[in-house]
Amino acid sequence: MIYTCYDMVRDCRDGRAQGWSYFVEHYVPVMRRIVARYFPQSSPDASIERVLVAVHQGESALFQSQDPAPERWFVAELRQRVLTACEEPGVEAAAVFDLQLVGEAFEPLTVVEKHAVWLETMRYAPPEAATLLRMEPRTVEKIRGRGAELLRASLDTWQRTVLWDQGRHLGRLAAAARTPECPPVKAFLDVLDGRSTWQRREELERHETGCWHCVDHFCRMAEVIELVRGVEPLREEEAAPFRRILGIPETRKSLWQRWFAQ
Repeated sequence: MIYTCYDMVRDCRDGRAQGWSYFVEHYVPVMRRIVARYFPQSSPDASIERVLVAVHQGESALFQSQDPAPERWFVAELRQRVLTACEEPGVEAAAVFDLQLVGEAFEPLTVVEKHAVWLETMRYAPPEAATLLRMEPRTVEKIRGRGAELLRASLDTWQRTVLWDQGRHLGRLAAAARTPECPPVKAFLDVLDGRSTWQRREELERHETGCWHCVDHFCRMAEVIELVRGVEPLREEEAAPFRRILGIPETRKSLWQRWFAQ
């Protein structure tokens, strides 16, 4: 029987050790990737400990969905929890603009160009953003150069790293800007997986043109695809310290499991 992400969410919601063990083994490596990108100066495992405690306490919304939870949707939600749990008060740069100013400055850009610019707020250098968007790094650099000129014309003070520095502030604003018209996550994954029809893709792009929540959502789902790519689960000895944090009893291996582990 295959144990799925949905099974894990159900078991974690019900307080079963199997679900929490699976969560530790398969998603601590993903959390390490998130922490390494957004909090490179912090201790990864210390940050992850805060996340584990936060999601394990009480009725964590991360595990409350009664609907089947596809892995990429779950990782996208987990990403948001990691960023919230790991933020240090007073460390972030002071906010200098909001989504309205961003929208006005970048109005001339196409939706694809907005994706390339927005990924800078998510701390993706041009080669990394190019991988997520499946374009040439030089193309991303040109788009960002144009975006920088548009933004500079809208600000009283300017520095080249302003989007990078303001990324978390803008990310929170965009995540909170969802409207009833915003499409579900499946619409973004269909585009990224090449399953969307041209008509649906054009409908999504028309909506994204004026919706920074959905520009951000698209970029987060593109990021998730890379976050889960090639991730190896923790070995037993690697997972043990994290299990102890959650109070999960150690599972005793059978004779056959111990024999094959030798």
